[in-house]
Amino acid sequence: MSSKPTNPPLARRSRRKRIGLIVCAVLVIIVIALAIGLGVGLTRGGSGSTPSAPSSAPTSTVSPLPSPTVQPAWTPTVNSTWQIVLENPLELSSDAASITPDVEVYDIDLFTNGAEVISTLHKLGKKVICYFSAGSYEPDRPDSGDFKDADKGKEMDGWPGEYWLNLNSTNVRNIMTKRVELAAQKGCDAVDPDNVDGYSNNNGLSLTPADSIAFLSFLSNATLTHKLSLGLKNAAAIIDAVLPLVHFSVNEQCAQYAECSNFTAFITHHKPVFHIEYPDAGKKVSTTQVNDYCGAAADAANFSTVIKLTDLDGWVEYCNYAAFTTLLNSS
Repeated sequence: MSSKPTNPPLARRSRRKRIGLIVCAVLVIIVIALAIGLGVGLTRGGSGSTPSAPSSAPTSTVSPLPSPTVQPAWTPTVNSTWQIVLENPLELSSDAASITPDVEVYDIDLFTNGAEVISTLHKLGKKVICYFSAGSYEPDRPDSGDFKDADKGKEMDGWPGEYWLNLNSTNVRNIMTKRVELAAQKGCDAVDPDNVDGYSNNNGLSLTPADSIAFLSFLSNATLTHKLSLGLKNAAAIIDAVLPLVHFSVNEQCAQYAECSNFTAFITHHKPVFHIEYPDAGKKVSTTQVNDYCGAAADAANFSTVIKLTDLDGWVEYCNYAAFTTLLNSS
């Protein structure tokens, strides 16, 4: 997803076209069964060899994948307070003595924010998750020219000029490795790779859940090389398989779509769910109305929930869960 969207649809920020989770789960089972029968792993090669998973995975892989032996330098905790700002670079002077909202974690765009912003956030005691799209081509990124036509699938619905990417492409993976390296160089504590769920969209590349599972294994290897934490964006159908590899979830609209229970496995495994709900018609809502969105998420009481506009600018409201009751908002 682009951090500077034009006329963003009122739908999931990762712009996946929804299909039934049961269908996705069935696809996972079928692919895994085929892999077992053929005696091959879930990792599939693209135009060349692909990086191995961070720990030695058996040739016949069943969910969940093995846990990596390497650990990141920092992992977020359940009920961590957070803010996400992707529309514009974070406005923060190097001598800032505070920031509003005064939360523990900031999720910001990897490309538009400089190392000095991340350094200042660290001085203020904040941890930084750096966002980039790992599964889609965006024409306005500094490395957009590195992608090949063969890497691209269909144009993303509602996002002119953006295309699904072949997760098995060696070139795509090389570009994503460089993005992870950039995150490390800038001082990010973790990465939020978007659009890893191409299998649930009309992607034009015949991507499957197994492709996304293998891609997450690749991303795990790339991030742990730099001791960075790794998040899973949406992608409920592959949670069971990749949960050992990821350290948090970034979820959009599970309350609106009545699927928050699909993400509670993170909480059970002591990993936070950074949860976003978008108001109807892209309008700001009052504090009273916020409870309508939060209350709909009966299974999300331990999620780190924010109410945001679809452009993900600085406006935010928080649910009245215990972890958020003392927070200010930046409206």
